[in-house]
Amino acid sequence: MQKIYARLSLVNIPLTFVTTMMVVCFLSFIFMNPELVDEFAAFWNRLIANYFAGYLIWVVALVTIFTLLIAFTPYGSLRLGKDNERPEFSRFSWFSMLFGAGVGTGILFFGVAEPISHLQNNPFLSIEGAEPLSSEAAVIAQRITLFHWGLNGWACYSIVGLCLGYFSYRKGLPLTIRSALHPIIGDKIYGIAGDLIDLVAVFSTLFGITVSLGLGASQMSSGIAYLFGTTITPIFKLSVVLVVSIIATVSVVSGLKRGIKFLSETNIWLCLILLSFILFAGPTIVILTSLFSGTLDYISSVIPLSFWIDPSIEKTWSTSWTLFYWGWWIAWGPFVGMFMARISRGRTIREYVLGTVIFPVAIGFIWLIVFGATALHIQSSGPGGLVEAVNEDISQAVFRTYELLNVDWATWLIAFFTTVLIASWFVTSSDSATLIICTILCSGERRPPKILRIFWGIIIGLVAGLLLLHGGLSALQTASTSIAIPFSVVLILMIFGLCKALYQTENK
Repeated sequence: MQKIYARLSLVNIPLTFVTTMMVVCFLSFIFMNPELVDEFAAFWNRLIANYFAGYLIWVVALVTIFTLLIAFTPYGSLRLGKDNERPEFSRFSWFSMLFGAGVGTGILFFGVAEPISHLQNNPFLSIEGAEPLSSEAAVIAQRITLFHWGLNGWACYSIVGLCLGYFSYRKGLPLTIRSALHPIIGDKIYGIAGDLIDLVAVFSTLFGITVSLGLGASQMSSGIAYLFGTTITPIFKLSVVLVVSIIATVSVVSGLKRGIKFLSETNIWLCLILLSFILFAGPTIVILTSLFSGTLDYISSVIPLSFWIDPSIEKTWSTSWTLFYWGWWIAWGPFVGMFMARISRGRTIREYVLGTVIFPVAIGFIWLIVFGATALHIQSSGPGGLVEAVNEDISQAVFRTYELLNVDWATWLIAFFTTVLIASWFVTSSDSATLIICTILCSGERRPPKILRIFWGIIIGLVAGLLLLHGGLSALQTASTSIAIPFSVVLILMIFGLCKALYQTENK
């Protein structure tokens, strides 16, 4: 009993109480007023499009530039820890956990669906004089998809982890968001000001992860329906969320080195199986050509795309895509950034930035081009049918792609592997987010109490499930984009604090 009390004494009681009460109120509002969820989501989408579109675009662009530049300054040789420290995890385990936590189910959900969606409609078609569904439109569709999953997004994760790793491992401060603002507000990080900063980080993590879980539940439900012929209903999706959340809670209780590490490495092997299948069963020459041409096209267009702001009044397309993605990346910043810092102790700043930005972008591009080029080829030069599939149910797009490859003997098997991978990514993202929220609530404690991990594992599942049940994917997207606005202010202050600390202490 004394041991339990000792563990619970690590918890920041006021912050935990306030956070819990706010979540309970939020869940109660959704449960009692489900009809208002869509209306509330539409209001926030209009607000963001009208007043924060340019702001989000510029914040993400500047964060990307800063993150890449700092790796190649003299500060790049500094270690996240003492000068003689060495990394805790091997590079394979490190890369596996980075990619698994940072991507989740999103890349599998959008790998086929996004380029097919852009093939039909996007503002760059009229700018470049391309017709929808044409070969020129296919190039633009692949370019936009890579842009949304490229350097800009991963830089939002990387810079958070860099700030946390620097202040925690090099300066001895707690591994939590408030520590990055110590050069600005000093010891006030231990008071109400620090609690408010961490409160924003907790909700940013909570709403960011619910998007991934909602996407995963939708696609996993489609996979189960495809494999076993079950009917997809909102209650069925809710059941999937809750069941997988329970599994994720068991995983997070088992600890970082066992549960999360094992699942992350398993995900990598499953990804290799799927990629190999698509590469050899699909249009191999087209895929290999696209790997080269698509990457070059991205490199040549990433700068102008990074500063492009939708000139339309309603900004319908950019709200649904670019602004949603930027809000999602920023909202996931505390979660993935803290997780990156947690597993990156002992690495230099240069190695850290390259490992958390360049490597996952390269791997992500391989995935997106293999799946995207295959889907675009099937639609443009093959049997077609993917446009109709995406427009009918976006979560079924990847399974329809397998059917159209006409490899009858392997279709069911590869659909099964895909469903397992979705579930595994689902669990990896959920237990990682649970661990991070509990770490914040325990002021950076590396091993939060198990009862706290169990509680927040359940809470994450409930929030994702109720939003998906009563508002659908649009409600999840709006939640993450909305919380990104306040956290983006914290992100800017974190960068300023890092610059101030580097200049004042590392130049002596």
